This record gives sequence, structure tokens and C-alpha cells, in this order.
Amino acid sequence: MKTILTACAVALLAAAPALAADDVMANYFGNTIVAPGGVMTPEIHTHYRADHTFDLVGSQMGMSKTFHGTWAIKGDEVCRTFVGEQPPNAPSPFCTPIVSHKVGETWTSTPDKNGNTRTVKLVAGVQ
Repeated sequence: MKTILTACAVALLAAAPALAADDVMANYFGNTIVAPGGVMTPEIHTHYRADHTFDLVGSQMGMSKTFHGTWAIKGDEVCRTFVGEQPPNAPSPFCTPIVSHKVGETWTSTPDKNGNTRTVKLVAGVQ
């Protein structure tokens, strides 16, 4: 379970790199950012909503954990503030660069300062 929580914090960066207005988020609303899992990494599904709320769900080995909060655009970053429990090692607010992506696009995210990368995809609908 600790692996799921840590990976959820890492997956927050999956929302990716650089612009600066709420409309940069428009393609994310009603859709899902999926960071596929692996042997030691949970699958993460992140959902942003136009009302400035978000949730992310980490699943691994039949277990899942959900985190909730609010988001805001600050400069060229999206900043997430957790409400209630937050992923371990994730500050609140947790800010990362953001660019718009279209449904079906896949990109590489560098979710931590160690240079680790993760491939993520924006898929249609809430999954």
C-alpha cells in the first residue's frame, strides 16, 4: 500500500510541462490521464474537473487508494492542494508545469527530481 501512495505522489507530475491559463486544462475535463503500472509501480488515473477539483486513483495488486483536492493555474504550472489525506512525500500545494494535451496523446513525464520517467496518456472519458 505504501508503494501505491508514493507512486500516487509521483504520478501527480504526469499532468506534464508549460502554458498558463485555465483553458490549458480544457482537454483534461471529463477525461482521464493514465499512467500505466508495472511490477513495482501502480497504475494511476487522474481526473481534473472544470470546478477546480481533481482526484487521482492508484491501483496495484488488487488494492487502490484515492486522493482528492482542488487545483489552480499559477503561471505555467498547475498546483494541486489536497483535501484530507495526501500522498506521502507530496507537498500541498503540489505544483508542476502543465501543457494542454489532446485525447489520445501519449507523452513522457519526469515525475521526480531523480530523472525517472513515466509514459502517460490522455484517454476519453472518466476511467
